[in-house]
Amino acid sequence: MPPVTKGRGGIAAGEAAEDEAPGPVSRTAAKPKSTVREYAEALAVAFILALFIRTFLVQAFKIPSGSMLETLQIGDHILVNKLRYGVRMPVVGKRVVKFADPRRGDIIVFVYPVDPSKDFIKRVIGEPGDTVEVKHKQVYINGQKIDDQWGHFVEGPGENSRLSPRDNFGPVTVPPDQVFVMGDNRDRSYDSRFWGFVPLDDVRGKAFVIYWSWDGEDRWVRWERIGNLIH
Repeated sequence: MPPVTKGRGGIAAGEAAEDEAPGPVSRTAAKPKSTVREYAEALAVAFILALFIRTFLVQAFKIPSGSMLETLQIGDHILVNKLRYGVRMPVVGKRVVKFADPRRGDIIVFVYPVDPSKDFIKRVIGEPGDTVEVKHKQVYINGQKIDDQWGHFVEGPGENSRLSPRDNFGPVTVPPDQVFVMGDNRDRSYDSRFWGFVPLDDVRGKAFVIYWSWDGEDRWVRWERIGNLIH
């Protein structure tokens, strides 16, 4: 006698198996995905992931000019931390979540106030509430001359510099929620001395590393710059 397993309601499973003969079972085999569809789905996922990373986490930029010499060279390719200061929604152009504000000395990428289709990179010199003044190429914050370790002068700093607003500027007070920026190459930089302040909502992020650098006119790849942190 075969073993009997009782199911719900006291009906023996063995008895049910003897009373009813199993009928034919029809199964439809799953149609395998085509190779083209698999590649398309993988590419779509990769595109969405790359778009998310570029929009909210990290974005790559290339340095096209010498306004940040000697810190950044023409042909440097850099990465920008877009999450450093918060979450910025690109459609509305607003920072919806704040983590921190740019500090003096930070190198930032931002939307150029004069032409929003362009991105600029400069160094933060004045924070909100600071009074900024340039006298004979020397930078003063709140009346005190700062230790300007970043400034690079093609023509050299000097007491005889009289060009305005490049060599002599201000004083001006930085408004709330804005910053005053300058290029490290002070004699060759088009910055806040000429077109004003940068709203914090327009800051894309903080530059932090050089991932590639090349100079096609000289020796092509600058291996010694690759991987350098940006300060």
